[in-house]
Amino acid sequence: MFSLNDLKDQMPTTPSALLSAYASFTAFMMLVRSMANEHIPAPLRSYIYKAINYIFAPFFSVEFTLLIDQYFGMTRNQVYDAAEVYLRTKIGPSTVRLRVGKTPWKKTIGVTIDEDEEVADTFDNVKLRWRFLVETKKLGKSDMTSTKRFFELTFCKKHKDKVLKAYLPFVLAQADAIKAEENVVKLYTRHYWSRSDEDDDGCSEWGSVNLEHPSTFETMALDTELKRTIMEDLEMFVRRREFYKKVGKAWKRGYLLYGPPGTGKSSLIAAMANYLKFNVYDLELASISSDAVLKRVLLSTTNRSILVIEDIDCCRVDVRNRASDSDSDSDSDNQVTLSGLLNFIDGLWSSCGDERIIVFTTNHKDRLDTALLRPGRMDVHIHLSYCTTSGFRILASNYLGIGDNNRHCRCGEIEGLIESTEVTPAEVAEELMKSEDADVALQGLVNLLKRKKAESEKKKLLIKNKKPRGRKGITKLLGFIFPAIHSDA
Repeated sequence: MFSLNDLKDQMPTTPSALLSAYASFTAFMMLVRSMANEHIPAPLRSYIYKAINYIFAPFFSVEFTLLIDQYFGMTRNQVYDAAEVYLRTKIGPSTVRLRVGKTPWKKTIGVTIDEDEEVADTFDNVKLRWRFLVETKKLGKSDMTSTKRFFELTFCKKHKDKVLKAYLPFVLAQADAIKAEENVVKLYTRHYWSRSDEDDDGCSEWGSVNLEHPSTFETMALDTELKRTIMEDLEMFVRRREFYKKVGKAWKRGYLLYGPPGTGKSSLIAAMANYLKFNVYDLELASISSDAVLKRVLLSTTNRSILVIEDIDCCRVDVRNRASDSDSDSDSDNQVTLSGLLNFIDGLWSSCGDERIIVFTTNHKDRLDTALLRPGRMDVHIHLSYCTTSGFRILASNYLGIGDNNRHCRCGEIEGLIESTEVTPAEVAEELMKSEDADVALQGLVNLLKRKKAESEKKKLLIKNKKPRGRKGITKLLGFIFPAIHSDA
């Protein structure tokens, strides 16, 4: 009977015998591989290789791979975003394929790795390999597709704890440092590339450009006291993380900017973003198909950001004052409900994320439902009204270089007209831009103010004349409406 002792006796014991046995085994495996290539179809052969690798790789492989998806559950993966920024600094000679691009506002060419490219890195004597991958799959039976982007991070299995506990936090910190050094504020908007029956929101994500808006609190034509109040409120908000946690409130702040068109609502949002270095997410409620999608949109925004919903009174959801519009029929086609919007800004879902500011704008505050206006939803109401004398001084300094030290002779007349005329900062700025000659620009502004003042007085006079006063006024009005009756009387 065959025994282990017999097998031990037959095993080669000398180096030459071992080398001979290895050569024979190698020749045998090459023969098997050659026969397999000749007689087994390529698809089946590939399947067999993958199956063998899947079964035996965990026992023999010394490498470990982490998958870093673009989204982690319903929210954007911060590790993915950090890796995207960090790897731009690690592109080396071994990388053979890159994507490059430049926007009109950037001074340098941006470089990122392309699909299937690898980038090598070293951390504390640990060698790591990053690989960027993109997978596309069909959605159901339609021709629509969805795209999944992710990174593969491969390293020696024994360093798993060091990578998870030290290296990945290092990547996050480095990415934050790079973004802080670039000092760039991003403006995000949502865009679509396909739509399917299985996803009522279609396939969409936030696309971004650099926010190159130059508006700052120093250049805005706002009342000095109002600017100081806004800046102090923003500063207090960003430093009170522990306070919000202690009182059990979500770390967010809501602002309502209201006033006539052209009074600087968009410029104020840009000034807030530039002041805090917060990214801006411009959300159009018209692009949201349901309350569920609204929640997903909130989760897809990042911390330290400003979410902007402009012209809230004009969106599809009925946010008008229910008391004043009780007799009117609501739009049956509204798919985002007031309840969903309230939960979005002040419900359980609003606490998903830290250090967020939500800004609403409207030209007609009186049209909004009172449920939206209360503190906790719109905490700070900022009225941006017509241009003031202090606002004019700032604009004159910005556009013409006119200040207290070189005050122009027209400034007194203009300030007097501004106090008695309704003119927006945008209208004043437009006149000041028409000429670099201060005399010409200020004379044009004087003409505009006089013309608007005359139109305003004419309008008031017409209203005054049309308004009936007492019995004589009623008789005159009836005579205007019923001339025949009036003549008989």
